[in-house]
Amino acid sequence: MPESPSGEDHTENRAWWKESIVYQIYPTSFYDSNGDGVGDLNGILAKLDHIKDLGATVIWLSPIYKSPLADMGYDIADYRDIDPRYGTLEDWDKLLKATHEKGIKLIMDLVVNHTSDEHEWFIESRASRENPKRDWYIWRPARYDADGNRQPPNNWRSNFEGSAWEWDEKTEQYYLHLWHEKQPDLNWENPDVRDAVWDVMKFWLDRGSDGFRMDVINCISKTPGLPDAPIVFPKEEYQPGSIYYANGPRVHEFLREMNEKVLSKYTTITVGETPFTYDTEKLVEYVLPHNHELHMVFPFELMEVDGEKPDPTLKPGEVQADQVSLVHRDWKLPEFKCIVQKWQLLKMKKGYWNATYIENHDQARSVTRFGNDSTDELRLASAKLLALFHATQRGTLYVFQGQELGLKNAPRTWGIEEYLDVATRNFWDKQVSVL
Repeated sequence: MPESPSGEDHTENRAWWKESIVYQIYPTSFYDSNGDGVGDLNGILAKLDHIKDLGATVIWLSPIYKSPLADMGYDIADYRDIDPRYGTLEDWDKLLKATHEKGIKLIMDLVVNHTSDEHEWFIESRASRENPKRDWYIWRPARYDADGNRQPPNNWRSNFEGSAWEWDEKTEQYYLHLWHEKQPDLNWENPDVRDAVWDVMKFWLDRGSDGFRMDVINCISKTPGLPDAPIVFPKEEYQPGSIYYANGPRVHEFLREMNEKVLSKYTTITVGETPFTYDTEKLVEYVLPHNHELHMVFPFELMEVDGEKPDPTLKPGEVQADQVSLVHRDWKLPEFKCIVQKWQLLKMKKGYWNATYIENHDQARSVTRFGNDSTDELRLASAKLLALFHATQRGTLYVFQGQELGLKNAPRTWGIEEYLDVATRNFWDKQVSVL
């Protein structure tokens, strides 16, 4: 990494994105303007006054691109068009114009670790081994066990359970999908892939977008050879492999190229989602100004303080987020405070900047997790306390829709059919299967 200038102190360096309040909208469930049961862009337009009154200065839209919705829009079939459920490109243009008129910026969710298997790039890639886009994704031949049974190329577990590899009958190879089988991973080693991503980014920035939240951006570089992961769960066939794909060997090279070829030419706000990492030394490299990568990242450590971990002897820096289950673990206030302090004071003078959040589309409601929602009175007190805690931290503030209302989790009386989240459904199915 480039060395920071000796003695340079960034503590007082101001920037508009440091002073922003970002309001995250999950369009499907925000506001339905036409009565079809699905939130849409015109619904967001209708609520801009509410958002402005909150003091928000940036809106972050979760994915609204064309998608078969295998993973609620994080499986993108067309980066350059809006899914009809939400509206049209013209509706987006209208929303952008209105937000800018109110002094609010608008950023898109950039999901480029993977695409949908219905994206034209992947349709071509799986058409044949000789297709020019074959190498745009990560394909590998099968392995065979001692009995001659076909096996995946390695033992990596998908973050949505099962193998991270899917067999393609037509071309008789496996493709890698770190998440859903309908989300094949792009091969960032291929410069043509990177150029295509730069073109997508330019499309939205030229149209007026003010920046990007970047989905699992620390996973775009995989360790060469894709080795087997260590055995963490001896009774399970597939193992967490994030040590070989989170913060990989070329990830900073790729992001510096992104900055050089795209981001440096626009006025933007950028925030990267960086799961599977509690190590501060790894995450600061994405943010320190002299590296010319991103403005800030989302650390996951605080969001996993209440998750059961399989091995209590692991040191905090060694714990991988894909080893944290959805099983609740009681937590103590001192460990909560310790995590906050660690990230708040992290390399402040060298220019590290925090993205502060206590809930989002992947997390349970903070009032339920960190407060008490058993009565309206306790919920109100908890919401106010958490708002004070959240808003007084150092960093850019990220607020998830409904957080400003102190919303709590869905009732326990709801059946599993009400939950559309893939990880939740898979976890439920796994627990049911062992009963």
